[in-house]
Amino acid sequence: QVQLVESGGGLVQPGGSLRLSCAASGSIFSINRMGWYRQAPGKTRELVAAITSGSNTNYADSVKGRFTISRANAKNTVHLLMNSLKPEDTAVYYCNSRGTTGGGNPYEYWGQGTQVTVSS
Repeated sequence: QVQLVESGGGLVQPGGSLRLSCAASGSIFSINRMGWYRQAPGKTRELVAAITSGSNTNYADSVKGRFTISRANAKNTVHLLMNSLKPEDTAVYYCNSRGTTGGGNPYEYWGQGTQVTVSS
């Protein structure tokens, strides 16, 4: 079993910044990839940013240049720094982790979600 605990969501004005964090714990042998997805009301869940164990990153076009994903491998933690936030960034943000359990099985888990609201 793998647990993902998210933190850092909240209300921010347009142009502001927020930092999301996600810590993975449990029976983890290795983490291949961690990422952030978001889902706005009435829309499908979409990838925001992801980072691999080799520190390769990819971003949604809508957040390139504004968001930065980083990872602390030793702590199984991923951060998402969100700058120049826009109202259209408002959504529930979900952490995602893919890897191998201590039992040698592949896994994919999701966090419980954290609300980000960008509004004046």
